[in-house]
Amino acid sequence: MEKDIGRIKKSDTTDVVIRVDDFGGKPGVTIREFVTTERYTGFTKQGTRIPAEKWDEFKDLVNKVKFEE
Repeated sequence: MEKDIGRIKKSDTTDVVIRVDDFGGKPGVTIREFVTTERYTGFTKQGTRIPAEKWDEFKDLVNKVKFEE
């Protein structure tokens, strides 16, 4: 099971892709960079995977991020 949730454009050649998957039989969320260049198109090694059981904890931390104006 792999389901892309969405993409964020990082640069002209790089997107950050968020997807739900079950890598190794364990569900989770993968956040990886995807590049499109003349030499290579595909996922890079840059990124991380959040196991499903840690997802709520991760969301809580992200929601605490505040940018000073």
